[in-house]
Amino acid sequence: MVILTATSVADNTKSVAAGLTVTAGAAISVTLTPKRGGLALGQSLNFTATVTNDVGAAGVMWSATTGSFSAQTTTTATYVASNSPGTSTTVTATSIADGTQAASATIGVTDLAGVTTYHNDLARDGANVQEYALNTSNVKTGTFGKLFSCAVDGAVYAQPLWVPNVTIGGGTHNVIVVATQRDWVYVFDADASSCTTYWSTQFIPSGETYVNNQDFTTNGISTEDIYPDIGITGTPVIDTSASTIYFVAKTKNLGTTTAHQRLYAVNLITGQNAASSPVDISLSVTGNCDGGSSVAFNPLMQNQRPGLALLNGIVYVGWGSHGDVGNWHGWLMGFQTANLTAAPSKFLTTPNGLASPVPNAPACGGGIWMSGGAPAIDASNNLYVLTGNGAWDNTVGDYSDSYVKLGTPGLGVSDWFTPSNQLSLDQGDTDVGSSGTAVLIDQTSGTNPHLLVGASKGQIFFVLNRDAMGHFTSGGPDATVQEFGLDGHSFSTPGFWNNNVYFFGVPASFTGGLAGETFAFDPVARTFGSTATNHTPATATFGFPGATPSISASSATTDGIVWAIDTSAYGTNDHGLRTAGPAILHAFDAANVSTELWSSSQASGDKAGNAVKFTVPTVANGKVYIGTRGSDDTNGSGSTFGELDVYGLLPN
Repeated sequence: MVILTATSVADNTKSVAAGLTVTAGAAISVTLTPKRGGLALGQSLNFTATVTNDVGAAGVMWSATTGSFSAQTTTTATYVASNSPGTSTTVTATSIADGTQAASATIGVTDLAGVTTYHNDLARDGANVQEYALNTSNVKTGTFGKLFSCAVDGAVYAQPLWVPNVTIGGGTHNVIVVATQRDWVYVFDADASSCTTYWSTQFIPSGETYVNNQDFTTNGISTEDIYPDIGITGTPVIDTSASTIYFVAKTKNLGTTTAHQRLYAVNLITGQNAASSPVDISLSVTGNCDGGSSVAFNPLMQNQRPGLALLNGIVYVGWGSHGDVGNWHGWLMGFQTANLTAAPSKFLTTPNGLASPVPNAPACGGGIWMSGGAPAIDASNNLYVLTGNGAWDNTVGDYSDSYVKLGTPGLGVSDWFTPSNQLSLDQGDTDVGSSGTAVLIDQTSGTNPHLLVGASKGQIFFVLNRDAMGHFTSGGPDATVQEFGLDGHSFSTPGFWNNNVYFFGVPASFTGGLAGETFAFDPVARTFGSTATNHTPATATFGFPGATPSISASSATTDGIVWAIDTSAYGTNDHGLRTAGPAILHAFDAANVSTELWSSSQASGDKAGNAVKFTVPTVANGKVYIGTRGSDDTNGSGSTFGELDVYGLLPN
């Protein structure tokens, strides 16, 4: 209460008083949307500021720590990410009426050229060290979660691939490429929450359809290893310089089991085939493993499971088996991108397996499947694959249960390693080829500067010298740099970042769950500590088939997050009928995976589609992309048979 008094000038003894109540103006406050997010270098983002109690509608002034504005008003602004990437940008809206009031947003700007191949790069280490939006502080409930989903036709076994700054759909956009088991390829906007589709095409010629798991049997029993549809399985590869996607689609003639596998080269922007695309794959080599004088590629029996690789104008494609049905082989072929129809280079793991059959083991075998992993390629353009159970005799060119180094582009064997217990591995179905292709580690000097690491179904971690891989030592010990035991079987590709390897294995009993673990690498000794440094918490364990982790970080040493998908609820398999359930995406602190930052099981709105085994998360520009089978439970229920789920920083 304020007392106001009026006094007479002529007679100051005369006055009158009144009480007044004075109300202060309501406080001004500023809010800004979005509050957080990511941008690729050169892209723009629209901001809106709201000022409460701004009586004169003065609005705000805009500022940014880096970058610039292409347009701004007192309530809106368009920010352009023209700054040097590597640090976060802060965009601030400050009240004009009250300069003490402001709101800000944090935006990570990346110069990542794309995630265009399996597990991020040719080394297959799984690390994206150009992720400036996500960090261990903002990946948590309340600021990170599910943004949107895109329904597709067919389960997504292949890793989604991300390309920034594509001229498509009347503008410049980031896109995500998804391939399915019903031979569809989709190109979606990677950021639009309404799930914008730029194009989608089913790559099945007239008179054909995708393959079914019952099309190949052993003694009348079909395999349910991949169930039920089989189309595009291996992760494609993208040549961004030519805007071309390469993938293999599997089909069959209607009403028959006459199968085809075709390599496609498709324009990323239009979905149209290149001039020589597709090529129907048909090939044979000299050998007795089919009971005659030659071994022919069998498009029905061979499973194009591993991811494709691209190097110096050659696309490399590998094959294993479908549930070990028939007389399979490990094939690898190299196709010229300039002319897919030209004769490919080739490598067959077991051309002469019948010369020395092994009891209780496949006569030929030696599949290249690697749980979906892709061939690794070193700086000298050598290519590395791991092979599965089958015939082994290097004198006749059989390389089952081995690490094989191949020259490019001809694919001749230049070095190899086979464990001394290969025979027991073969007979016991504990092959080394279940692991994704080994991660490459390069040092600048010292002993063993070029290393290769990988794991096995037999629970062994191998460290090999790429300059002298060790060959085969009868009776042992193996001529490796290092070998040590693991808690679990490997059905994944390990990740590597900041001198740590990340391994998510399968329990020895194949039941229950197993924690993910890390092993520290000593760059001086060139070896790993054989005891795990950290484990994921008991609330975040992984059943079969474990997980292939991806790592996001802002550098080789900072802001590391390990992303892993629990796909153990993947549904029907060769062990019998089982209903599929949701995939679970986990995020762990890469410095100590015993700290779980977030998972998609923590909030109902973050639930993913039903799981597909061996799937790999793609992390780019503040978002994480995973492929699923949608609501399909593999036992007859569900309305969607494939789905891309997109997670990221919540804008507000």
